[in-house]
Amino acid sequence: MSDTEWGEIYRKVMAAGLIPARSVRDRLLALPSIEPLLQTAESTGSKGMLDEAMLDSLLTQTKTPVVARTIAPITLPDPVAPPRIHDLDHYKLADFPMNAKDVDAEITVHFDITGKSVTEWKKEDIQSFFNDRLKQIRRLILDRNLPNRPIAVNEAVRQKKQLTGRDNNFTVIGLVKESNTTKKGHLRFSLEDATGEVLCMLMQRDEDGPNQDIVHAGLMNDDVIGVSGTFNQTGDIVFVDDIHFPSLTKHERRTAGADQAISAAFISDLHLGSKTFLEPQWQKMIKWFHDDPLAQTVRYLVISGDGVDGVGIYPGQDKHLNIPDLFNQYSRLGAMLQELPDWVEVLLLPGNHDAVRPAEPQPAIDHELQTDYNNTMFVGNPCDFSLNGVRVLSYHGVSIMDFVSSLRTVTFETPEAAMRAMIDRRHLAPSWGGKTPLSPEPEDRLVIQEIPDIFVTGHVHGHHMGTYKGVNLVHSSTWQDQTDYQRMLGFQPKPCILTVVNLHTHAMAAIPFV
Repeated sequence: MSDTEWGEIYRKVMAAGLIPARSVRDRLLALPSIEPLLQTAESTGSKGMLDEAMLDSLLTQTKTPVVARTIAPITLPDPVAPPRIHDLDHYKLADFPMNAKDVDAEITVHFDITGKSVTEWKKEDIQSFFNDRLKQIRRLILDRNLPNRPIAVNEAVRQKKQLTGRDNNFTVIGLVKESNTTKKGHLRFSLEDATGEVLCMLMQRDEDGPNQDIVHAGLMNDDVIGVSGTFNQTGDIVFVDDIHFPSLTKHERRTAGADQAISAAFISDLHLGSKTFLEPQWQKMIKWFHDDPLAQTVRYLVISGDGVDGVGIYPGQDKHLNIPDLFNQYSRLGAMLQELPDWVEVLLLPGNHDAVRPAEPQPAIDHELQTDYNNTMFVGNPCDFSLNGVRVLSYHGVSIMDFVSSLRTVTFETPEAAMRAMIDRRHLAPSWGGKTPLSPEPEDRLVIQEIPDIFVTGHVHGHHMGTYKGVNLVHSSTWQDQTDYQRMLGFQPKPCILTVVNLHTHAMAAIPFV
């Protein structure tokens, strides 16, 4: 088996449009001749990664068939696959073409707050925080075709006599304050920039349109938006003709190369240490990782927060814990992650149950709690990173609760609606003083500066996978059974579903373990 011989085989295979994986090298060298295999590949139109599954298929078809009578085919209806649990979509293994062992891990962290927090929680920090948000998102709004050049709020107020009537439309950009709906269904809010604020009214009308969607959904306090409209005759209110969010029509996803067609898997909210942690289902997933063909393609496992249930998170929590010590919870989690195959790289974010500050963005879990982990990379929340060139934004998702309480189109059963709203606003957690504690950093790092190829959240124990404006959305499933609090609210979680995304094809698969 000389290098020269393998070089010749490799050249011929590549010339035929196939990329040989490392795992098939010895089998190709053992063939008497490579030519019949290449002829079969050409006749069947086989291209791409030549892994063990494709090689088996080509070798089966290359064998000389037995000559026999030709029987007229009987037309049968195409088989229909049985429905999957939770009505999850079927997936094709061919969309996940490469074994993870054949590709080196390439993880690039673009930003997390760990070691970079500088706020002193002064009034000046809060002012800087919002001024930076306004500056960043204003720039994104200006990327779209606005009807006219935006002016400052105080300039609009000074010229309000000239800015009345349908022909005197103007545009301002600012932060939303005190958004509410009137008795007649109109949307009323104030808009504020560094120069002042103005009262705005978006009218409910009978005809459909994007503005009517906003009237129905509402706005978030501290949203940054553009408003085009005119003053009323008395000059004390702006009648809004149009609302402008940052421009995003269709995102062109980045992909890993065909020679790096591996996958990333996503889960969240294990809540290890809680009596409701679903350990049998976890062990079922570990077995799947070692045995299943799809699992062989998974190079990364991203856990988007709340790996443990924590201690002292809410009153009476100690009654619901089977591991009452925080260090023991993290130690046990580290031991459980060691059960994964050695080719799986783990990225672990903190959540609101973890031993970090609650204010977002959150730094990575403290080094003292990382001692029992060998295969895990600890990052902050949120974290903007790339896996083999594919941009991923992972966020635990506490702000989903603010979206639920502020927007009538978002519920706990539809967390993906909150994720779409985050992308439209280019911000993960707009509202100050809501359910999400925010850290007033001089630069608002919860602005979505770079559109991700994969956007991941957790926290509310649902599950979703889909695509929005070219972005793959993954709401990661929990590994905790229904809690007493969820039962009281009538909320049924969707636990123990692993979401897998291929970094080359962007195909998605959901694997239930219940």
